[in-house]
Amino acid sequence: MELLQHFLSGAVCLGYAVAGLFFLKFWRKTRDPLFITFAIAFWILADVRVVLTMVATESELRTYLYLARLLAFLLILWAIVQKNRAAKQPRATSSPMR
Repeated sequence: MELLQHFLSGAVCLGYAVAGLFFLKFWRKTRDPLFITFAIAFWILADVRVVLTMVATESELRTYLYLARLLAFLLILWAIVQKNRAAKQPRATSSPMR
């Protein structure tokens, strides 16, 4: 059973890492801060998954790892809020209206 849990944890970690790479690819094309923030958040989630797999179940370090997960989710939420705030601001026009 433990071997299956490690395997599934590795699969989840790989999924997080690949999602981070996709967001990095989109950021390189658009330079939109939303994408780089998502990439960083997914890489944090992947790192947490690796450490959770290596740490004993009774370790107090697991509590701090959940704080790292919270940080990743807060980063995602912050990026979404920033993107929505930027979309609501009126854009400056190149020629003033007369």
